[in-house]
Amino acid sequence: MSSYPTVQSPVTLTEAYALLATPHALKVIAGGTDVMVLMNARVLDAAEFLDIWGIEELRGITDEGEVLRVGALTTYTQLIRSELIQRHVPALVAASRTVGAIQIQNRGTIGGNIVNASPAGDSLPVLAAYDAELEIGSARGNRRAAFNGFYSGYRQTMLQADELLLAVRIPKLAEDEKDFFWKVGTRRAQAISKTVMAVRARVDGQRIESIGIGVGSVAPTVVRAPKTERLLTGAPVTTALTSEARDLIAQEVTPITDLRSTEHYRRTVTGNVLVKFLRQLIG
Repeated sequence: MSSYPTVQSPVTLTEAYALLATPHALKVIAGGTDVMVLMNARVLDAAEFLDIWGIEELRGITDEGEVLRVGALTTYTQLIRSELIQRHVPALVAASRTVGAIQIQNRGTIGGNIVNASPAGDSLPVLAAYDAELEIGSARGNRRAAFNGFYSGYRQTMLQADELLLAVRIPKLAEDEKDFFWKVGTRRAQAISKTVMAVRARVDGQRIESIGIGVGSVAPTVVRAPKTERLLTGAPVTTALTSEARDLIAQEVTPITDLRSTEHYRRTVTGNVLVKFLRQLIG
């Protein structure tokens, strides 16, 4: 008997859905940048794989008016090069540039980053701050889900065993809005983040009209910072407010101490990164 894993490689969603509907437990693989690491470390308990790389229906970036629809198999390189993403979601370009080396950017996909469910996923704070929406499909039909409700715990999602992530829908940045992305790691790129933050804010002069703050590597999942958002909403950005927001978000996140960093460091740096954005916001 062969010890090699079995790989199914459908070329249409219909084929993929039919395979996922069988009793066999299939591990979905796309770019493979996360799965291959686990396989190499011999910590992946899977013998049957569903390789969706050849499904063209999962590719492409389209302008749908107020939102951009980004197919799940869109690579980081495609995000970086896309004029639509550059114009309407610039923070996602910045995030994509920090993901691994060029080879990883060529192969890794935004859908893989989402379903891998790592709290350190570089693109995830951007999607959280932008209130993105996910398109999910199966043989039973399609549905949409709020990105900010997709994670139920560490490495856990609401995706069912017979479902695939089809696309992510991202509301466009408005003319009176600004966004921001910053990653703190051992290096700016090719490193797992210690803290990673994305912000989207509507501003009127020095007053913040609305704001969304997404933070990664500081909790079991990527998180928003609702208390800090409420503090900043409707307020002019002053030195006192900046200091208060820094202290509040440092308490709002729930980091751990691990091999990459300490809880105290992550709290402190998260506050400092928010200060960096607020200072940029008011010039």
